[in-house]
Amino acid sequence: MTIRVVLADDQALVRAGFRVLLETEDGFEVCGEADDGGEAVELAKRHRPDVVVMDIRMPVVDGLEATRRITADEELASVKVLVLTTFDIDEYVYDALRAGASGFLLKDTEPVELLRALRVIADGESLLAPTVTRRLIAEFVGRPENRRVDTQAVQQITGREREVLALVAGGLSNDEIAAQLVISTATARTHVSRIMTKVGARDRAQLVVLAYESGLVAPGR
Repeated sequence: MTIRVVLADDQALVRAGFRVLLETEDGFEVCGEADDGGEAVELAKRHRPDVVVMDIRMPVVDGLEATRRITADEELASVKVLVLTTFDIDEYVYDALRAGASGFLLKDTEPVELLRALRVIADGESLLAPTVTRRLIAEFVGRPENRRVDTQAVQQITGREREVLALVAGGLSNDEIAAQLVISTATARTHVSRIMTKVGARDRAQLVVLAYESGLVAPGR
């Protein structure tokens, strides 16, 4: 399977670096480049890539608004967004995760980690959840003004599903959840899918946010 990628960053040098990295690696294809969020949305509509690598701070339309537009478009439901930022604590990144971004990386991440992130997100199987992401979510969810979730969504899930959701929030993959709960990977995958359906989550990133906002997982823990 070839993972098709759109690169969105206002710095041409950064885009060029990403393009060289991806084009020299088997299994990746760069199908477009954008220097602002509005163009990124248009390229997503035109090419239907597997992943948009999205910088947050861009002119005209920033990466946050572009992420919202992509994740809100039902015709782009298969398009995932990987957010890149130069800051490890950035409120815009938290908002991007709430808007439906599937992952978050710092720009100084090692190339091998970027490739792994793209594979994970394109596969849709597990959330890229480095420690900095969980710290960022905990930081902003811990603020009263950011607790805006409808907790009724969590009340719809079973006790076992709550256990699974807590493990998803901890960054565990389906295989790791299966090992932790002594169940099959297929059963773990089914639990995660059912939770997403019940709470209306687009992907595992939104499950992480929901787990923190509902109080199922305590911020900072």
